Amino acid sequence: MKWINHQIVTGFIVYAATDDALFVASSIVGAVIPDRVEGTPPQESRAYWKWRRNHRTWSHYPPLYLALIAAIQFAIAYFQNPQLTLALNLILYALVGALLHIVEDGICGKVPIFTPRRKHGIKLFTVGSWKEYFFAGLIVCGCLFYRFNDLFLASSFKL
Repeated sequence: MKWINHQIVTGFIVYAATDDALFVASSIVGAVIPDRVEGTPPQESRAYWKWRRNHRTWSHYPPLYLALIAAIQFAIAYFQNPQLTLALNLILYALVGALLHIVEDGICGKVPIFTPRRKHGIKLFTVGSWKEYFFAGLIVCGCLFYRFNDLFLASSFKL
């Protein structure tokens, strides 16, 4: 997916799940981490294909992010400090954004799941195609429907 779609889809998913603007902002920042750590693809043809071969390896390896999330959750439970908890939660949601990036890449290509070198996934659409934007729009609409339907149901049962 294009970075803008990663950020939009991730932001809306986290918004629908948490209704917390700070966590949404943190996850949007994290939504580009897996690609950002790989750096910019080189312009020269031979170097580009070498970069492309290594694209979506360690930086897109979910167990790495899951281990970091587990460590942060342990630290939150252990330290019980409100300021530290807020900072750790922001880091946690950035890592959630990175995980959502990997899932999103898994539906438009292949990502490593079990080992960093062996990639799995499905290709529902080509990156940058109208199908990608349509898919992103469907996710956004689904998240909005979920959030507003939840609000509507909660307010309609109050007498």
